[in-house]
Amino acid sequence: MGTVEIERAFAKTRVGRIHYATAGEGEPVLLLHQTPRSWDEYRDVLPIVGTRYRAIAMDTIGFGDSDKPDEHASVEGFGRGVVGLLDALEIEKAHLVGHHTGGIVAVEVAGTYPDRVMKLVLSGTTCPDEEGRNREWPEIDLVEPKDDGSHLAELHQKRAWFYPKDRPDMLHRFVLDALKVGLHRVEEGHRAVNSYHIEDRLPNIKGPVLLVCGTEDWAAQPDQKKLMSYLPQAELIEVEGGMIPLDEQMPERFAEIVLEFLGR
Repeated sequence: MGTVEIERAFAKTRVGRIHYATAGEGEPVLLLHQTPRSWDEYRDVLPIVGTRYRAIAMDTIGFGDSDKPDEHASVEGFGRGVVGLLDALEIEKAHLVGHHTGGIVAVEVAGTYPDRVMKLVLSGTTCPDEEGRNREWPEIDLVEPKDDGSHLAELHQKRAWFYPKDRPDMLHRFVLDALKVGLHRVEEGHRAVNSYHIEDRLPNIKGPVLLVCGTEDWAAQPDQKKLMSYLPQAELIEVEGGMIPLDEQMPERFAEIVLEFLGR
């Protein structure tokens, strides 16, 4: 599978400056990352999708190199950042691909601005409806800064079991992104998702939807059938051995699934 070159830039939007990376030409496909990551989550996916589409991976507002607003994070605010970037790039409609938190943001955009979204890929996406908001979630990235820097090792170790044991490079990239968010705000994205009323947006989504989930994704696996009950037009692809960082863990397989769905 071929690849194309990645270019990076900033766009001025109504919510602040948004950093994004792009590859290829054609219909736009906007990729949205999980918490507390950045466009770097799609570093290996972007140039493959870019062989057939104008693939764009943005840093959600508050993450990566995008601006960090003073107000607390919310899914609605993340969604406004997405629409702000589309406007800045003069994109009327786009396909959306969201992974974990990015999937929730994609639902917010598709459910609030349905005319701006063509097809929707929700990867490893949870379902924070009334029942889902009562699930108990650990604050997995919260660490107390220490003078000797040992909190960095703690952050690394707390995430280690989410990742394949032979991929320390993925953990290094995660730690870099977490530090860009700021350790005092590193859990805000998760909190925003866990308080979101997804049931207010899902019924507004009418276009084609693909659900993708790794078989080893302990966070999202329990919610896939529930998402399908809200989205009767959706189909589900389960990726054997896929963990929470599926799009980084298996970038070629992930890109193949996205391209097949968008190309129908």
